[in-house]
Amino acid sequence: MDTKGWVLEAVRKLGWATEKEIQRYLDEEGEPLSRKELRDALDALAAEGKLEQKNDLYRIAALRKAREAFERLFEDPE
Repeated sequence: MDTKGWVLEAVRKLGWATEKEIQRYLDEEGEPLSRKELRDALDALAAEGKLEQKNDLYRIAALRKAREAFERLFEDPE
């Protein structure tokens, strides 16, 4: 799994989570990331619309359209 995949997995497991909580989870799972790697992944995922950010908390973005939900259901896992 790539960096963004690990970050998404962490946020799915944690729900609303801070950057520090995400980093702690990844460390415990044996996937330590530098602060820069984590920040870059969080920024990229937010820009792609996969994460929502509210203040210093992140969560998986809610799917707003039926088409997006359909595509996500059948996307090819990497």
